[in-house]
Amino acid sequence: MPRPRAAAARARVLGDAPPRAGADARESRRPSGVGGRGTRGPAARGWAKGAEVMGRLSRLDRHIFERVAAAHPPAVQSVLPRLSHAANHGRLWLGTAAVLAAGGRPARRAAFRGVAALALASVTTNTIIKYATRRRRPLIDAVPLARRLARQPLTPSFPSGHSASAAAFATGVALESGALGAAVAPVAAAVAGSRVYVGVHYPSDVVAGCLIGAGAALATVRWWPRRPSPARLVHHSAEAPALPEGEGLVVVINEGAGPGAADADADRLRAVLPKAEFVQRSGDDDLGALLDEAAERAAGLGGALGVCGGDGSVNAAAARAAAHGLPLAVFPGGTLNHFALDTGIRTFADTGEAVAEGKAISVDLARVRPVDGAEGPTRPFMNTFSIGLYPDLVRMRESLENRIGKWPAAAVSLARALRTGRPVEIELNGQPHRLWLLFAGNGLYSPEGFAPAHRTHLDDGLLDVRMVFADKPLARTRIVLAALTGTLPRSRVYAASRLRYLHLSKLGPGGSLAVDGEAHPAPESLLLEKRPGSLTVYRPARPGSEPLPGGARPPAPRGTRRG
Repeated sequence: MPRPRAAAARARVLGDAPPRAGADARESRRPSGVGGRGTRGPAARGWAKGAEVMGRLSRLDRHIFERVAAAHPPAVQSVLPRLSHAANHGRLWLGTAAVLAAGGRPARRAAFRGVAALALASVTTNTIIKYATRRRRPLIDAVPLARRLARQPLTPSFPSGHSASAAAFATGVALESGALGAAVAPVAAAVAGSRVYVGVHYPSDVVAGCLIGAGAALATVRWWPRRPSPARLVHHSAEAPALPEGEGLVVVINEGAGPGAADADADRLRAVLPKAEFVQRSGDDDLGALLDEAAERAAGLGGALGVCGGDGSVNAAAARAAAHGLPLAVFPGGTLNHFALDTGIRTFADTGEAVAEGKAISVDLARVRPVDGAEGPTRPFMNTFSIGLYPDLVRMRESLENRIGKWPAAAVSLARALRTGRPVEIELNGQPHRLWLLFAGNGLYSPEGFAPAHRTHLDDGLLDVRMVFADKPLARTRIVLAALTGTLPRSRVYAASRLRYLHLSKLGPGGSLAVDGEAHPAPESLLLEKRPGSLTVYRPARPGSEPLPGGARPPAPRGTRRG
């Protein structure tokens, strides 16, 4: 039987065989219709036109391959074959990732995203697409012996797996750091080009591989969102005193907060703000008492309160600063520093610059307080409030996310927490519910689900409330499946609202809550509420991102429901 025209066109495009003459040629000239009479239909003309175009592309592909084989550029004669070999099995990129991971936080994120993108591209290319196309490798007769690989690959040619991995890693790195991406990109381009140079791929294989790799890197943003740059953060400007060289600033350094609050970093702070006063908390010193004394001292000087530590330290300092009407200077010295990063503060120098110039923003202070006769202190929170399994979920997720990514880590930790935990009986705004967990963010977090990563607004006046219900059939199984498939926001066992307040009541005795990662006993009835714009925080001005004036409010995010 004559070979169908679609298959013949595919063979010519993918290099499986030269265009056939004879039967196929006669068939292509045969008019459509009964008994071979009449005119050719639109479908037949479309196939013929497509085959003609693809045939031209195939000839161009071979022409470029032959020109590269005939070229003898002296500068790359020995470099490209070695580079191509070094990229086997992703070794070059895994080594690069190890070097990046030894750097700071942005470099580590770049390394992890690059490796995740590489893994996705490799699986897609080498186990799915190659065996769906089965294109033959080029004939290497014209390729000089000196540049051929010692062992020729046996897998199909289309697309290039090396190119896909190179593009995936470089794009993943660039998504986190433009500077690091620019450094990696030339190496990735050289690896991709080397596959044609050593004669194992057609140029179209390489182009397709690069497109797949870049797409895989962009796909990682779906389950591990990028943290917005400081220029994308939206804030209200606020008045704060300019304190040249830190004069009038009193800073409490919490040495137990994390690696950023050690003695060496206290010296760095003094170098940034030589006229500031510093109080170091160590051992069993009462952090609250030290902050109270520092706030009173700063108020007497007409200056500001500063804190060097993690989110728990910032929480404690924020309450004192708001109570005394003082601006707060945050120096990121903890392990995670969520609030500082959401504010746009990356380094001590960022805060020092803002303090010296008097640049500040207003942020909301959220709080949880006992109501309906319940007893307990009022607790502020800068980032998050939670009850139920959420504190355990966060702890497990953060131990896994650097290895497998934030979204897979969230799914795995959710399954583990649900397996061992018990639901909470509670009333929400007067309605009874059984919940596995409840999360409330001080402002709208992204992305949706239970891997919240960042905020672009810190003064939207809203609580970001997310819940997993336990009173639905097969709730545990359904929520885990939804988390694994990325459909959690549409699951009926999950709910999210944007509210101005939330009343929780009828919590049983012995319950607990967590604010900004710190666990505390929970009163039987409590109210979550916001104090919009009640705290002033130093933050440097960013190019291209002027803060909004104090009277202007940013628009609420789309889909927001105000309670």
